Amino acid sequence: MSEVAPLVGEPLALDLVNTHLADTDLLCTPDQLADWLRLQADRLPEPPLEHPTAADLDQVRRVREYLATVLDALLHDRRPSVAALHGLNQVQSAAPAIRHVEWTDGALTATVRRTGPAGTRLAAFLAEFAVDLLANQAISRLKQCEAEDCVLLFLPAHPRRRWCSAQRCGNRVRVARYYDRHTARDRDSTV
Repeated sequence: MSEVAPLVGEPLALDLVNTHLADTDLLCTPDQLADWLRLQADRLPEPPLEHPTAADLDQVRRVREYLATVLDALLHDRRPSVAALHGLNQVQSAAPAIRHVEWTDGALTATVRRTGPAGTRLAAFLAEFAVDLLANQAISRLKQCEAEDCVLLFLPAHPRRRWCSAQRCGNRVRVARYYDRHTARDRDSTV
């Protein structure tokens, strides 16, 4: 957990969606985006933008909104919005992925590179991660944290996992239950 993101380590696309909490948007400024990108740097195919612009932030937030719309539909057993799916595809199309063939160390290799400005490539990479997540069978395990005031999403490794994080929400729920049990017992003993 960090101040930049309350939950990290889920698939990158979920980490992006989890930057928008019920009452807080953790990606309001280009500086906040830069902080989040540094946190996720080892998972990105290119070095993170050092100084993202407001336009870069808008593109990333648009990807997040499209993905959040699709995930909400899946969580509620609804068909995803055609507009959101189309939006993810359009963001990827803005920075096409081109396979380049190169001669490296005596052999031909193919690498995929996206074209376009850095912010557009970043949004396209994030949209690609979103599409990869949505097309993965693991998406059927998607859950929203069961803590009353939490909206974070996760893919549980264990089918009994109920909270985004045992430390963040699981502990709060257990403490609240403990408090409720002991408060009720104290009330009953005074009657």
